[in-house]
Parts: sequence; structure tokens; C-alpha cells
Amino acid sequence: MKAIVVTDEAAGTAGMTLVERPEPAAAINDVIVEIHASGFVPTELAWPSTWSDRRGRDRTPSIPGHELAGVVSALGYGTAGVSVGQRVFGLADWYRDGTLAEYVAIEARNLAPLPGDVEFTVGASLPISGLTAWQGLFDHGHLQAGQSVLAHGAAGAVGTMVTQLAREAGAYVIGTGRAADRQKALDFGAQEFVDLENDALEDVGGVDLVFDVIGGDIQKRSAGLIRSGGTLVTVVGLPEARPADGLAVDFVVESDRAQLGEIVQRVRDGRLRTNIGYVATLDDAVAALNPTERHTGKPILRIRP
Repeated sequence: MKAIVVTDEAAGTAGMTLVERPEPAAAINDVIVEIHASGFVPTELAWPSTWSDRRGRDRTPSIPGHELAGVVSALGYGTAGVSVGQRVFGLADWYRDGTLAEYVAIEARNLAPLPGDVEFTVGASLPISGLTAWQGLFDHGHLQAGQSVLAHGAAGAVGTMVTQLAREAGAYVIGTGRAADRQKALDFGAQEFVDLENDALEDVGGVDLVFDVIGGDIQKRSAGLIRSGGTLVTVVGLPEARPADGLAVDFVVESDRAQLGEIVQRVRDGRLRTNIGYVATLDDAVAALNPTERHTGKPILRIRP
């Protein structure tokens, strides 16, 4: 099969190469999925799991990518809950070869059914962005109707999901980003926008929940904006600053079949829009994933026509 591999951590996306690899075999409880579309998060090349296994041993050359949509082509021994020929989407294990390839071996529990009226490219754009937003807002942030949310990176793949899900839950959403991101953030439902390069973040006043995808100084300043009993939720590592009278939660997104079902149903009925930055083929992936200009939104590879 064709696959993108990486071998040099220092090279980042520039070190990606398109190669021929053996098709994966299905272990116990595994599924082989013929991938039709794959999502990619550029920061994953900085994740230790891309380069080492759970015991810290080198696992290169490794195949990046963890989001997929495709069709089940084979089942491992004892696998239940899915069937050959079924359309599925989901989130692959961080420590295994990923989805920038024509086939992937994945645990069945990490997959959810993909309805026939949802395109593969849309399905592949949902797992990390959608689950990160859902788990940050509801599992860790315990968001309630009437609360306020400060959504950093509001024009990005995660930020647009955070904005839409928070609005649906009855929250007031303030988005942040660069000046060029303002209109996109507002189009996805942010009720206010803060230009982090030119506006004073502190003018926002108090908020109940901060959803942080930036870290650093912005995260520290945001902690001071959280009202009593509020929460700072972050996906970029342990918070350096904590709310004076609230919680700070750092989390890593996990696959959840039921939540994937909730997310894709919202896409089907128009309550949730995806934020796809661009779509490229596997043959063009190396160039596409090393863009010469800034994109907002999720990079998607269309593996099959």
C-alpha cells in the first residue's frame, strides 16, 4: 500500500515521504479499514507517541495521522460491533501506525458508524476536533446553559467546533485569534471576537470557561479572567497558571463511539459545520502538508476518489 512515513523528528513535516509499505494485518479485536479520507494535525509530529512506543522504544519509520473515514475490509479474531463493508470513522491509537495510508489496523472500539449521507472527507475531519471540543466543554468543563466561554483559536479546526457546541448548549462565546480570523470566527457563531495581536484580552472581563489551544502567555492571562468556580481547559500541557478560585484541567482527547455518534448526527441535521482547510490527494500529501501560506481549518487527505 501507499503510505506517508516519517523518520526524522527534527525535520517535522518536511521529513515526510511517500513510500510503499506492507498492508497491515488484523490483530485480536482489530479491524482493517480501507481508508477513503484521513485528517491530520500538524502538531502531532511533536508528540512523543509519533516516534516511540509505550515503552519508549523507537518505532520509526512511523505512519502519522489519527483520523479516518473509510470502509471495513477485514476483521481480526474476536472482533465485534462492526462488519465487513461497513462505513466507519474514528480515532486511531496514538502509538500505532496511523491513517496517512491506504489501509490501517485499528481497534474496533475506536470506530463509529459513518452514515451514508456523510461524505468521507467530512467524516475524517470530525474525530480529533469534534471529540476535543466535546470532552473539553462537557466532560472536563461541565459547561451549563447561560455560562460564558472564551474560545482561543476560534477560527481553527478545534475552535470552530468549540464555538458551535458551546452555542448549542446555551453559552455565550467570545472567540480569539488573529485579525484575519475575525470574520470566520463570527461566521461559526462567536458572539464577540478578540484580536490577540491588537486588542486587550483583559477587556473581556470575567468568563466561566476558557478553552485554551495556545498555551504560554495567553494561557496565563486567561487564567486571571475566570470567575469563581470556573474552569480553564487546555490541550497544550499542564497549565502554568491556575484560576484563583477555579479549576485548571489539561487533557488528552480519547476515542468515544457514543460521542462520535452525537457529533456526526449534529452534522447530518445541520447543527454542526466542519472546518476543512483544504483537501489533497495522498500523492500530493507531502507538498500539501508543507504549505507555503497559513491555513485555518483541518487538512484532509482524500485517499480514494
